[in-house]
Formats: sequence, structure tokens, C-alpha cells
Amino acid sequence: MPARAFGSGIDPRYLEAIPVYHLRELPENAMTVKLGVVMDPISEITVKKDSSLAMLLAAQARGWSLEYMELNDLFFRDGICHGRMRPVVVRDDPADWFDLGDAETRPLSELDVVLMRKDPPFDMEYIYATYLLERAEQAGVLVVNKPQSLRDANEKMYTAWFPQCCPPTVVTREMSRLYEFLNVEKEIIVKPLDGMGGVSIFRVTEGEANTNVIFETMTRHESRFIMAQRFLPEIRDGDKRVLLINGEPLPYALARVPAEGDARGNLAAGATGVGVELSERERWIAAEVGPVVREKGLMFVGLDVIGEHLTEINVTSPTCIRELDAIYGLDIGAQLMDAIEAQLES
Repeated sequence: MPARAFGSGIDPRYLEAIPVYHLRELPENAMTVKLGVVMDPISEITVKKDSSLAMLLAAQARGWSLEYMELNDLFFRDGICHGRMRPVVVRDDPADWFDLGDAETRPLSELDVVLMRKDPPFDMEYIYATYLLERAEQAGVLVVNKPQSLRDANEKMYTAWFPQCCPPTVVTREMSRLYEFLNVEKEIIVKPLDGMGGVSIFRVTEGEANTNVIFETMTRHESRFIMAQRFLPEIRDGDKRVLLINGEPLPYALARVPAEGDARGNLAAGATGVGVELSERERWIAAEVGPVVREKGLMFVGLDVIGEHLTEINVTSPTCIRELDAIYGLDIGAQLMDAIEAQLES
């Protein structure tokens, strides 16, 4: 990344807009950072669960200036990535959590950092957005996570780079291969490669009457790749989210325990979050994956682990910060900002 200069001191006009209780004591030579975020509508988030808000609160607590954008605010002009930016002030208040200033269109190169926090689906629109952000990166902006690596590391498919960590897995468009896999494993999970939050995930048992229609629907009559994995009964103890910051795991995970009668360990699908310390196996998985994602510029990653097995590598907009902060008294957003600050200074 090209070298960038940073000033010292904090703009007092910005500090006046932030409630005192959201600012920590800042050193006189604190780094001045202009941070932008690309996310889904901030008006629609759930305050107590939203990891993007946790990141913004942590950045704001350092006196960093914050600029808010949605996907529609990004555009190219003669090869330069611009954004329609609105200054944002955030609060940890479920009744009143943000204020937006007037929009101003500027090159993204005027920012120091951009957090890409747009949720999946990981479709062509998402990919196009990474191309825009890559131009900003080439102009010297630190984009978290790295745009090219967001394209490279599909959250389901990227597990193929770590087969030693994963359950038996098949990715195919052909129903015959799905049946072969089902005949061996007896019980499987099938899921799309571009979804999130437990949407369109099916548990299929050998001999089930609806198997054909599930396979037809999921593959769109053999025109779309899907993933099938061995069903892991350890899901009853939760689908554990292990967070990595610059390749290093946090000491705790959030076990998302499925609702009664459901096999999906997703909070969005009704699962309950329970804090747990990392097991030796989970630390081993993190050690296998961490150096690789760090090398790829994926600074904030969420590993999904069921029992002894890695099932997904979440890189687009990993969650569970707020839940782990609340359970263990952490400030994961601040730890991420530490890593970002170190990257800017290097």
C-alpha cells in the first residue's frame, strides 16, 4: 500500500458532536484517521447485535472521523472510485443510535480506511463493488477486508483450501453426485454458496420423500453449484463462531445453539448465543487458517466450527462482536481498530 501521512490531534468540531461517554481518553498525539464504512442501511440494524456498529463506536471513541455509505453511493468516474459520503455519529442507544450529516461526493482516496461491511448475498453486484473498492485501495486506502480477497475467499468454497479441518464435503451441480454423497453419509446438509443467516439450508436424510425436489430446487435443475456436507450431530451444542483479528483468534467463541426442532446454528434463524472458551481443536483450526487469511489481507474473519470441523470461513461481514463483548466484557471493535492503526502506521 502506498505510504500515507497522518496528522496529529483531533478535529474539535467532530468531538463536539459525540457524547462524552463515547470517547475514551486520547493522547495528544493520537492518530487522526478518516474512516468510511460501506454497509446496509444503518437505520435498519439491530443495535444490540450489529458488529458494524461496534466497529464504528470503537473508531469514534478514538476521535476518528466517520463517513457512511451504502452500495448505491459508490461509483467510478474515469477510473477513480468516488463515494457519496455522509458524516455519521453513532451511539450505543437502541432508541437513537445514529445521526447523519449532509451528503458530499468525494473520491474515496480522501479516506484512510474503508470498512466493507455489506452483507451477502455474495452476488455479481457485490463483486462489482469490490472492483470499485480495489481502485480506492490502489489509490492508497486501506480496505478491510481486502477487495481481491473478498472475491477469492467465498465463504463456503474457501473451506476447500483447508480440507484437513473440514467434514466430508461435495460441491456440485449434479443431482447424481448429491445422491452418491447422501448414500454414503446417510444424513447431509445442503446449502447455497452465496447465502447467509441460514437461508435455504436443508438437512436431508437418506430415503426422505422430498429429496428430489430439494436437490432440484437447490441446484435449479442442475444449473447452479451447491455445497453438501456431512450432517454433524454436534450442532446440538452450537455452531461456534471463532473470530480472527489479523489472523489471531479471540480466546472465546459464540456457540449458536439451534432453536428446538431446527438444525441451523444461525442467530438470524432463531439460534441462541452462548459464550464458550476456545477448545484445543478450535485453536488448531485457527492456527491452520489464520496465517493464510492474514497474508490475504483478511483482517476480520469469522470461522464457523461444529464439533471438530470447520464448516465456513466468513469474510464479508462477520458478526458476533456485540454478543461476545456483552458476555465477557470485551471490546472487540477496539482490538480491530488497534490492528487497523498498526497497519496504517506500518
